[in-house]
Parts: sequence; structure tokens; C-alpha cells
Amino acid sequence: MTVYLVGAGPGDADLLTVRGARLLAEADVIVHDRLVERSVLDLVRRDAELIDVGKEPGRFTSQSMINDLLVSLGRRYDVVVRLKGGDPFVFGRGGEEMIAMRDAGVACDVVPGVTSAFAGPLAAGIPVTHRGLSRGVTVVTGHLESHNDGYFRRLANPELSLVVLMGVAARSSIATQLIDGGLSSQTPVAVIESAWTTRESVTRSVLQELGALDVRSPAIIVIGPCAALSVRELFAETSALV
Repeated sequence: MTVYLVGAGPGDADLLTVRGARLLAEADVIVHDRLVERSVLDLVRRDAELIDVGKEPGRFTSQSMINDLLVSLGRRYDVVVRLKGGDPFVFGRGGEEMIAMRDAGVACDVVPGVTSAFAGPLAAGIPVTHRGLSRGVTVVTGHLESHNDGYFRRLANPELSLVVLMGVAARSSIATQLIDGGLSSQTPVAVIESAWTTRESVTRSVLQELGALDVRSPAIIVIGPCAALSVRELFAETSALV
């Protein structure tokens, strides 16, 4: 009896790991998040039980309730899959769930997923690092209890790409703090909505306009010179020469 924490990847089922796909086909029960794509859930066993514990306005499943559910299921079934979008350990609370399994004496294993923090920008053709433009990348959550503590001011570094997950609601505050921290108001930004799905949409602008952009969750915000790139255009140009 084992609970597997499986990363569903950034969207399309083709980006799921081989081991993740195999476990979906074997699992007795799948406990999944709201953002897991239907194409991924289509891989589950026909007689498997699907339990949706996704958080959305008007419907909230607390983390403690999810932990208790996983412990209960892990004691009753041979294979339980806890399916999370992206990677379970990149702002996915995978660590909390693993600790809960350990404390309850329930066997737990991990199957990493492709994180949306890097794959999401690439859906728009944006590499989060690029020689001469970005020396590194910082990944943060924009879903903070307070945006008045100056947290994003400390992240204003023109030499790094900044990838913000769950930051759409706070995008105006994020932009203001970064500019106050010294980042140019003309720094390129890109917002990728529903990356790697049929609903994918990309909006490009500059930092001072971020708060006014008409964008919605789920989305990934990329801030920095790399946000102006589109390597997909380079691929198209290269293919045309062949």
C-alpha cells in the first residue's frame, strides 16, 4: 500500500513522465487538483475512483483535510496517486503531504513532474535563462498574505529572470514594488495563461503596464529581458531554411 505524489506536468498529457503515466493506469484512487488537465485524467484506469480536491472560489479543501484523506486512502488501497499540476514540490505542498504520510506510517513515494515555472514560459517560446540576458532565474509565489512588506522590492535584479506563480491577483503590487526596488519600468514582461493547453494565451508588455493587463489565472508571469524573447520564432526560421 503506497501513496504516490505524482507531478502532472504543466498541462498537456504528453508532458507527463513515463512513470507518472504508468501509475495512473495502475492506481485504485486518484486524488487530483483543479488544474490537472482532462487529457491527463483520461489516462487513469476505467474503474479507478477520481477525487477532486481542487481549490477554487466557493469551494475550498483545506490542506489538513487532504492530508487526512490521503492517510485514510493509503491504508485502504494498494496504489493511491496524489496528482498535482506541475511538480509536487514547487509550491505544491508536496513536502507537507509527504510528512503527513510519514507521521501516519503510510508508505509514500514521489514521481517528479515537469514544473510549470520553467515549462510554462517555454510554451510562449521564452527561455528563463539566456546568455547575455539572464544569469539566472528566481521562482516565487505571488500568492502572499500581504504585499505590503516590500518582499518584491528585494527581488529587483535586472540580471535575473523573475518567474511568478499564482501572481495575477497581485500583479499591480508586484510591479510597483519591483520598480520601487530599482527595476526599470520598461523591463519586458510576459503573462502566459493556461500554458500547454488549448486555452493557452500569451500577453507581452512592460513592467509599468503589468497591473493594467487583462489577464486571468491560472497564469505565469515572467519579468526580465528574456520575457521579450520567442525561441519558437527562431525554430520556425531554422525550419524554413531546411
